[in-house]
Amino acid sequence: MCGVWDVGGQDKLRPLWRSYTRRTDGIVFVVDCAESERLEEARVELHKISRMAENQGVPVLVLANKQDLPGAATAGDTERALGLHEPGSPCPYHVQSSSAVSGHGLQQGLERLYHMIAKRQKLLRHQKRKR
Repeated sequence: MCGVWDVGGQDKLRPLWRSYTRRTDGIVFVVDCAESERLEEARVELHKISRMAENQGVPVLVLANKQDLPGAATAGDTERALGLHEPGSPCPYHVQSSSAVSGHGLQQGLERLYHMIAKRQKLLRHQKRKR
């Protein structure tokens, strides 16, 4: 069973993100890579989400979206701009190039998120048994 919430990225909706990410198994964070000037804003918001106590260790799939548009930042550029390559990241993550228009990368990204979630759940069960 999988429940999915699509929470918009507008400024007025961001305070609601905390309510939707509590007790979650995974997060999909979509970045508009055609607007590279907004990558810093995306970095700040992603770091806020991933550093919330209840989200520590929750896997994050970053969809580097709009790869169908010329000049879009690549997945690697997006990873660097979001600061995900830095040591000490509180969450496992995967950056997947994608295009919502063509569907490119969506299946691969969600499969990767599924595997990260399964790995984390296995680790949590193992830790629970040790107590």
